[in-house]
Amino acid sequence: MAPLVVSGPIKKGDKLEKKPVSFINLAVGAGLNMFEVSTLGQPFEVIKTHLAANRTDNIITAAKKTFKRGGFLGFYQGLIPWAWIEASTKGAVLIFTASEIEYRARVAGASPFTAGIVGGMGGGLAQAYTTMGFCTFMKTVEVTRHKAPAGKQVSTLKVASEIWKREGIRGINKGVNAVAVRQCTNWASRFGLTRLGETTIRRIRDGEVPDYSKPLSPIQKIFASAIGGGLSCWNQPIEVIRVEMQSQVKAPGRPEKMTIVSCAKYIYQNNGLKGFFRGVTPRIGLGIWQTVCMVFGGDSIKAKIAQRQAAKI
Repeated sequence: MAPLVVSGPIKKGDKLEKKPVSFINLAVGAGLNMFEVSTLGQPFEVIKTHLAANRTDNIITAAKKTFKRGGFLGFYQGLIPWAWIEASTKGAVLIFTASEIEYRARVAGASPFTAGIVGGMGGGLAQAYTTMGFCTFMKTVEVTRHKAPAGKQVSTLKVASEIWKREGIRGINKGVNAVAVRQCTNWASRFGLTRLGETTIRRIRDGEVPDYSKPLSPIQKIFASAIGGGLSCWNQPIEVIRVEMQSQVKAPGRPEKMTIVSCAKYIYQNNGLKGFFRGVTPRIGLGIWQTVCMVFGGDSIKAKIAQRQAAKI
């Protein structure tokens, strides 16, 4: 994930070299993120958000209500412009930040697992406080706000403008701290567990002493990434808290201004412990789809680019 040349243990006297960040790879990553979110990614996101905000609904009910709100296009609420802005920028922020932090951690003597966690935490925090905060908020607003009949609907940009005028930058970034906690724990888990999965696969393949000079196959890479992506959903409670803080659903007794702690208390009082895990199934599906796009798609496109560059030389 992070662009490090050496992923195995560093021997004494060896120098760890950092591969320079390629702007072509950043562009490929942005394109793949746009493809991912514009296909199955946003429908998974909409259903996940609906279930987290309406915790008494099941997946079938969520799908029916979503279709009733906007037909087929209802599953793509919040896609334009918010999901596109997020998709086209979050990858570059993550790669720049996480790769630098992971490299510094490896130089300081950290293992791939520990460096992956630290890099993921830094990258996730950078994502939240740059582009993801307001984009995530507006996507949630689109899924949870009341929709007027056709012809009387207010555009998403007007809704954003009204929130800005009424509450300023804090209003448009409502729930950003919960987004930061989610991204921090999510990418720390995903990077760290993926590194652990890669090491485990190498030990199964090579024996007790893994051969880090031999790259993993595409299937092995996607399996390791799927492990990291799937297991990183342990932090679903903070995702439910994030959605509730940003939700436009009105309910009796719901606090107007929420903190992470007061929101957690509200969810527990109304839905118990299981309320914190609503929407985890579509979130796992989203993680798998992201992995398929970014691993298989990324490898295929970068291989074709490399072939073209080699042909020019």
